[in-house]
Amino acid sequence: MELTHFDEAGNARMVDVSDKAVTTRVAVAEGFITVNEEIYKRIEAGTLKKGDVLAVAQLAAIMGAKQTANLIPLCHPLSLSKVAVICELDVAKQAVRIEATVKTTGQTGVEMEALTAVQVGLLTVYDMCKAIDKTMVIGPVYLVEKSGGKSGHFVNDTLASR
Repeated sequence: MELTHFDEAGNARMVDVSDKAVTTRVAVAEGFITVNEEIYKRIEAGTLKKGDVLAVAQLAAIMGAKQTANLIPLCHPLSLSKVAVICELDVAKQAVRIEATVKTTGQTGVEMEALTAVQVGLLTVYDMCKAIDKTMVIGPVYLVEKSGGKSGHFVNDTLASR
């Protein structure tokens, strides 16, 4: 398979999607940030001084999806029809889990928007909790599922927590 973001001479390029079919495209990504026990309990209790960590991370993730083309140089600016974000505590991993579902009707997919949403949400958790613990670990972050477009439906059976 060829890498589409490079021309014949190896130069970076934005892919020309003008001949692609307009289809409904959906992508789901998920990621985690592992926190220490004190942070976990304070997020759960809502007692961090900066506010409701999960609510702020959810809003940040939505904003991140909308800014993807400004952050990733070769991404197309897209009109997003849906950005849904779930931020929740994962007791088994002592982590915050963020899942983003992004949807559009267009000529290119929304995988990068879903992945960016998750990363921005996780970075927000880190920012809100770093005064207590700087050893938090972000990851893994990955595409769970995508649909639409020429490549069709994809489900990541190797990592998804579902």
